[in-house]
Amino acid sequence: MSGAGEAPNAARGEAALEIGGERLVVRPSFAALVAAEEELGPLFALVDRAADGKLTLGEMAGLFWHCLVDRRALTREALGEAMLAIGLAKLAPLLRAVLQQILAGR
Repeated sequence: MSGAGEAPNAARGEAALEIGGERLVVRPSFAALVAAEEELGPLFALVDRAADGKLTLGEMAGLFWHCLVDRRALTREALGEAMLAIGLAKLAPLLRAVLQQILAGR
C-alpha cells in the first residue's frame, strides 16, 4: 500500500502531491470519494464545476484531503496553506488526474 514518501501507483489511480519536499499519495478510492461527496456534494456536479472553472479552492482542498492515503502528519489547514504556496497552476495536473479517475475509473 502506498503512503507518505512512496511513489504513487498509477495502476491504482494514484497521483503524487509534493508538499514541503515530501511526496504524498492521493488515491480516489471508493471510501475517499464517498467521504468527499458527503462533504462537497455529488461528484458529477463537482466535475461540472471544475470543467466550468468554478471549483473553489476549498472544494479542491476537500477533495485532495479525502483522497490522501496517509494524512497523519498533515492537518487540513496545513494542506490548504501548502496548496496556496504551490499555486493552482501546479495543482491542475493533480486535480485533472483525480477528476479523470472519478469519471473513468481504473
